[in-house]
Amino acid sequence: MTGRVPADLGPARMQPLARLPLFFALQGKRVVIAGGTPAVAWKAELMSASGATVDVYAPEPCEELRAVAVSPPDGPIVLHPRAWMPADLAGAALAIGGFDDDDEARQFAEAARAAGVPVNVIDNPAFCDVSFGAIVNRSPLVVGISTDGAAPVFAQAIRARIEALLPQGFAAWAAAASRWRAQLKAAGLSFAGRRRFWHLFTAQALNDPGNAPLARDFARLVAEVEALGAAVENGTITFVDAGSGDPELLTLRAVRALQSADVVLYTAAVPPPVLDFARREASRLATRSGNDVSAMALDLARRGRRVVHVSTGGAAALSEAARRACLAESIAVASVPGITVSRPRGLRARVTRLVGR
Repeated sequence: MTGRVPADLGPARMQPLARLPLFFALQGKRVVIAGGTPAVAWKAELMSASGATVDVYAPEPCEELRAVAVSPPDGPIVLHPRAWMPADLAGAALAIGGFDDDDEARQFAEAARAAGVPVNVIDNPAFCDVSFGAIVNRSPLVVGISTDGAAPVFAQAIRARIEALLPQGFAAWAAAASRWRAQLKAAGLSFAGRRRFWHLFTAQALNDPGNAPLARDFARLVAEVEALGAAVENGTITFVDAGSGDPELLTLRAVRALQSADVVLYTAAVPPPVLDFARREASRLATRSGNDVSAMALDLARRGRRVVHVSTGGAAALSEAARRACLAESIAVASVPGITVSRPRGLRARVTRLVGR
């Protein structure tokens, strides 16, 4: 411990949220839905796709609702041809209502809350405990988009943009991650080794999403980590050149470096939108002289931290003394060049912006 690292080094603070995004596990749980409109039919289908058992109370269910009840995507959808009653809400995990009348909507919301059930009333935020955003489905990779009910059409447009940019193959990679997590724990790797495995896994998924991962890929990635030996416990230092400072001109390699960092050091010329690509848990600290950067980066890397230093107008470098120390201590050092010439903001920039983060 050299004391070079400031004591107040910490992650960026969370900004206010209009809604807290949560992913609700509904497999095998009961959801109550009241109403018989096409909007209710869509919510019933969504709940079934999430694995819930769906009880729909509707005196006059629409054709769409009848059709989805006959062929639900996953969990059963049971139509009850009558109006809902407060007793129907007992034991439900979630309550959803579709009403044209505000008085009935209010009664439903109050009954759900009295039963301790979170409630959503379709297109009526005043009565909602929870809301549904636009969804990009690469399950088990799921992306939710919310505008807090202010602009559903805008949310759908964003969903369409993300749909176009996220390869369908990501679903297979996310499913493999779910299968391999327990296997990886049993493989005997250290915490740092397991983290290195997931970085290698992610790089392969991003580079080759169209080829579904196989069992031999798991074995190969584990072997790559094991081949690192004790060096896997060491920290790393990466210098990222943010070029002109335009966040849309960051390379995919620069984005991946920022997303894997434990600590982000940056010069005053780096604009905040560039730093937004770093993972939220990463600590951030502004730096000044090159010698300070070298000493601080070396101290952090010696503690096993993944350090990324971001600057503009040319990648920085370690001092000669720090470079020799890294070589002697098997601390990996890398540089990521930047793009300094402006060019049209085409598909690659959008992929970096939306997929990279």
